[in-house]
Amino acid sequence: MIYNAKDGTIRLAGGEMEYISFGTGPQALVMLPGLGDGLRSVKGTSLPMAFMYRKFAKDFTVYAFSRRKVLAEDATTEDMAADVKEAMDVLDIEHAHLLGVSMGGMISQHFAADYPQMVDKLVLTVTCAQPNPVLEEAIGEWTDCALRGDHRALMESNLRRIYSEGYYRRNKWMIPLVGRLTKPASYDRFLIMARACLEHNAYGKLGQITAPTLVVGGEKDICLGGDASREIAEHIEGSELVMYEQWGHGLYEEAKDFNDIVLEFLKGE
Repeated sequence: MIYNAKDGTIRLAGGEMEYISFGTGPQALVMLPGLGDGLRSVKGTSLPMAFMYRKFAKDFTVYAFSRRKVLAEDATTEDMAADVKEAMDVLDIEHAHLLGVSMGGMISQHFAADYPQMVDKLVLTVTCAQPNPVLEEAIGEWTDCALRGDHRALMESNLRRIYSEGYYRRNKWMIPLVGRLTKPASYDRFLIMARACLEHNAYGKLGQITAPTLVVGGEKDICLGGDASREIAEHIEGSELVMYEQWGHGLYEEAKDFNDIVLEFLKGE
C-alpha cells in the first residue's frame, strides 16, 4: 500500500473517532486538523494526506485524528485534547510529536500542557491561545452561513479567508465541486466546534508547556491574525517562531518550504 496509508476508527468511552495513518518511521507524529473537520472528517483522506506529507513517511508513522463523531453540545477544546489522549492510549502511542493546525493547534496547546509526558516536540501552526476580533469575525461569518444552510457561501468564505488572493482567484471555480464533497448532513458538529473555538482559552497554560515548540504563523492571516502566533511564542519558553510575510492561514499548503521547516525542527537535536 502506498506510504502504508490506512483509514481507521477508534472506539472511545461513549463514542468513536475516525483517524488515518501513514508512514513507516520509528517515531510517532500526531496531526490535528482545523475546524474543517466539522464538515468532513479525515476518513478517506489517507492517500492524499500521505502524498501531501510524503517527506515525513520515512522517519515517522503519522496519525491524523478527527474529533469524536458525536460531540457534546458544550464540548471544549480541552475536552477534545482529552479525547486525543484516549485515542493515543487505545493505539498504544505512549508519546509523539504533535502538529496542530488552526483549531488543531488550540487542542494541541491543552494537550501539551495537560499531558507533557506524551509530547516529544510541538508544532503550533496558524493558531491562537485565546479568541481575538479577527477570529470572531471569521467564525461569525462561517457560523452565519451554516445556520442558514448556505454551503456555497461557506465554502467561498473559507477559500477567500484561508488562502492567498492569487490562490483564491485561480481556484474559486472549484467552490461548487468542493461544496458537493464537503456538505454535511447536519451542521451541528461544525457549529459545536465553531463555538469551542470562540471559547478556547489556553493562554494561562502556555507557561506550562515544556516540550520544544515551533510556532508558525502568517502575516496575512485573516482567520486569526499574525499577532496570535507571536503571542503564543512569547509565552512558551524557548519556543521558535517562524512568520511568513506573504502567506495567510493556508500557509501549510501554500508555502513550499513548510514541510521542510517542520521536518528539520522535528529531526533536529
